[in-house]
Amino acid sequence: MFGKKKPTPTIDKDQLELIEYAQKRIKQKKRLYVHFVVFLIGAIFLIIANTVLGIGKDLKFFDINWFVYAIFLWLFFFLYHAFNVFITHKFMGKAWEKQQLEKLVAKQHERIDKLKAGFLKEEKLIAQSEVYNESNSKDQNSESNNSKSELTIIVAAAENNAIGLGNKLIWHLSDDLKRFKSLTNGHHIIMGRKTFESFPKPLPNRTHVVITRQKNYKVPEGVIIVHSLEDAINAVKTDSQPFIIGGGQIYKQAMDLVDKIELTRVHEDFEADTFFPKIDASVWKETSNVFHKKDENHEHEFSFLTYERK
Repeated sequence: MFGKKKPTPTIDKDQLELIEYAQKRIKQKKRLYVHFVVFLIGAIFLIIANTVLGIGKDLKFFDINWFVYAIFLWLFFFLYHAFNVFITHKFMGKAWEKQQLEKLVAKQHERIDKLKAGFLKEEKLIAQSEVYNESNSKDQNSESNNSKSELTIIVAAAENNAIGLGNKLIWHLSDDLKRFKSLTNGHHIIMGRKTFESFPKPLPNRTHVVITRQKNYKVPEGVIIVHSLEDAINAVKTDSQPFIIGGGQIYKQAMDLVDKIELTRVHEDFEADTFFPKIDASVWKETSNVFHKKDENHEHEFSFLTYERK
């Protein structure tokens, strides 16, 4: 009752099957050898019993002594035994062993892949934990030095605050795209899932922080997944100038949290299903305004506006 617990065998089913088969084959060959020895001794005994001792001396079938039939009958059983050992079980010979070996190797590869996947998942969690810890540590240091990152909204909106239709931009303004690239290059960009899915692929030289409620949302390597705007802001605190790039609901949640708005105001009204929140003049002051006329690359007039919190 209080003895040592017996160790659990580490041999799996396939390995045990190979061992049991090998043991079975050894027993079969031993039995065949014993049968052969007994057959030889028995045949000699039958001959001596008939010719020397005279047992059944007058018993013949078709003028052939009975012991000859007995020996041939025994020989038939011995040959049948040998046939079973070497012929019937041939399909479990080297080819079968090779098949079993391949099966075991495939199983081990599958286990290795599962272990690798587990290690990668664990490393990712550790890395994310280290990033957050480092982020919190740097944030505490930055607070002690009276410095912090400047969180900025960057957006292009029409006069009626339209920003998108069907998860797509309504216009194509070359200079606006260049300005977006220039400002966000090398920084973290925070966005909702739908905005992220509107990109053909992640934008180069920027760290994407995607907000989604989906727990198992799959993203390319390097993209950070969070489940709230608060978590997204915590994830970018190491960046001196992170940007929020959309969509409409993310902009609405962020208006009371950001320090600056970089707005491209397109001077027309458009039909849309996504809108940018109205900028409250009592909260925001315009610090920059650059007007652009229509030209061959821009079919709409627009202005680059910068707002800072009062």
